[in-house]
Amino acid sequence: MRLCRFQRADKVEFGFLIDDETLVPVVDVAHAIGIYEVPAETLLDLLPGGDLKHVTAKLESSITPEIIDEHKVATSSVKLLVPIAVPGKLILLAGNYADHVAERGGIAEERANTFPYLFMKPLTTLTHPGDPIRIPAVSPHEIDWEIELGVILGKTCFGVTAADALSYVAGYTVINDVSDRAFHPNPGRKTRPKDAFFDWQHGKWHDTFCPMGPCVLPAYECPDPQNLRMTLTVNEQVEQDASTGEMIFPVADIISFVSQFVTLHPGDIIATGTPAGVGKAKGRFLKSGDLVTAKIEKIGALKNPVA
Repeated sequence: MRLCRFQRADKVEFGFLIDDETLVPVVDVAHAIGIYEVPAETLLDLLPGGDLKHVTAKLESSITPEIIDEHKVATSSVKLLVPIAVPGKLILLAGNYADHVAERGGIAEERANTFPYLFMKPLTTLTHPGDPIRIPAVSPHEIDWEIELGVILGKTCFGVTAADALSYVAGYTVINDVSDRAFHPNPGRKTRPKDAFFDWQHGKWHDTFCPMGPCVLPAYECPDPQNLRMTLTVNEQVEQDASTGEMIFPVADIISFVSQFVTLHPGDIIATGTPAGVGKAKGRFLKSGDLVTAKIEKIGALKNPVA
């Protein structure tokens, strides 16, 4: 069952997300079955790898229709939050989906002859479900969407093999890697050879450019993260429709690659790249008043207005 962070009044709580409209607070489920203390400080405590993962399993198996009916909370009456408040690292992939793959070994050949492109985003890009993606006044004209599967690490790992990598995952979430395709700081500048690279890099860093949520699907409920449908709509028009199975480098390979030179800690998050269908290819971009919905099968729908 999916887990979420939410704010009710001035208090941050954790909940089981029953459906898009309903959640049940973890503490209420615990009290209903006679557990009066669930000392979770972060959502990670309740996920695979966390100290309270066994408590979570007990609570999850105890949820009955009667408990849901008695303790349910409408998601519209609370504020859903990014699942991990302060990830230590926010790592993203570029170019990890193949639009057209040769019938005989296309992806395998690409994996053998290349490596994943990685970049990072600052924490000020993190945006809660329902909060606006803000068009930056400094560069407002080519703001683009990118639905991505987010991988949340649950255990410290370094130098892991692809065969073992998924055992370090706490869960999966939805990420929208919003991008500024036309950021050109100092338009009257002197041109330098690396300008194009850094324009691209800086175009990922605007505040609000990493919406995340609305919940986490625990890793034990998703043994195969390469079989999830993902769709993104803008104002209910489908822009991206793909499967995580189209990744060039699957989740396990990504974790293994990164861990060869970077120690990954609990709460670190890796966004695994986006499929075809971004606005740049169509000449369409986000504008104030739009509603972006990024949805991944089994996880949920991340909705953000544009302002």
